[in-house]
Amino acid sequence: MDITIHSTFLPHSDPDASLAFYRDTLGFEVRNDVGYKGMRWITVGPMGQPGTSIVLHPPAATPGLTDDERRTIAEMMAKGTYAMLILATADLDGTFARLQASDAEVIQEPTEQPYGVRDCAFRDPAGNHIRINELR
Repeated sequence: MDITIHSTFLPHSDPDASLAFYRDTLGFEVRNDVGYKGMRWITVGPMGQPGTSIVLHPPAATPGLTDDERRTIAEMMAKGTYAMLILATADLDGTFARLQASDAEVIQEPTEQPYGVRDCAFRDPAGNHIRINELR
């Protein structure tokens, strides 16, 4: 089988803040920006990797959610426990410095983990937990 990762979804609570973070801070390119019924979906992805995208979506748009479920999702997003994304870079220290200078919420500075990776962690504007592994 030949299967690739095409896209993944991360919720956003503020589309403009998320767009600025993923485009301006992480340097991702904007692939799509669609509004519908007062909501907004933004597709971003790393330069040079047109086949891999992140869709930043309004969590309220998920069909079938109850009001209680929407509140729970909002609470989990605020705590950084709803969604996680792991990225990778060859320059972890440089990437961390750029993120720290952007006022991103740092969860963990670059650290050698006991399970064999060196990484750092922060939250995006919606509270999503983002880890960046160092490529070796």
